[in-house]
Amino acid sequence: MPSIETERLLLRMVRREDLDDMAALFADPNVMRFVGNGETAGREVAERALDSIIEHWRVHGFGRWTVVDKHTRKFVGFGGLRSLFGMPEVVYHLAKQHWGHGMATEVGRAALRFGFEERGYESIVAIIKPGNVASIRVMEKLGLRFEKNARYYDMDVLQYRIHRDDFRGDGSAYSVLPDENS
Repeated sequence: MPSIETERLLLRMVRREDLDDMAALFADPNVMRFVGNGETAGREVAERALDSIIEHWRVHGFGRWTVVDKHTRKFVGFGGLRSLFGMPEVVYHLAKQHWGHGMATEVGRAALRFGFEERGYESIVAIIKPGNVASIRVMEKLGLRFEKNARYYDMDVLQYRIHRDDFRGDGSAYSVLPDENS
């Protein structure tokens, strides 16, 4: 399963040793405010999420990566693509200290490029809770456009979509690294 390198970030496969960082992310009320029911989650939930991410790659051939700052080698969060009822969905969750620095946009752009260029998807969606203005801005910056109000997982959300023909990479650094298992 490939890793992605961008200008500032390494998007690599999730590993068991990421559990402490993921658990800290899930325990942060700022990060979890617009995730699921908005409540923080314990280590057990983080461990199930980690296992689910690994299994998603195995089953679907795409998924979410652990996001690491290339220069400091510190955990930033996780993000990439997941399956939303058969549709590829761009997602990210970053630690609060990394907000406001364009990293969500960088992760999102890399995930979209991977989805369109490496996996050949015709379109990719994003779902966002209505009050999450920052994520709405990120999606619009990436070229996704509001498609409809929707309800998934017992949550009212806004659904955004981008089609392959509308995606414009910005020419920023992006490279797919060899499969970690090869």
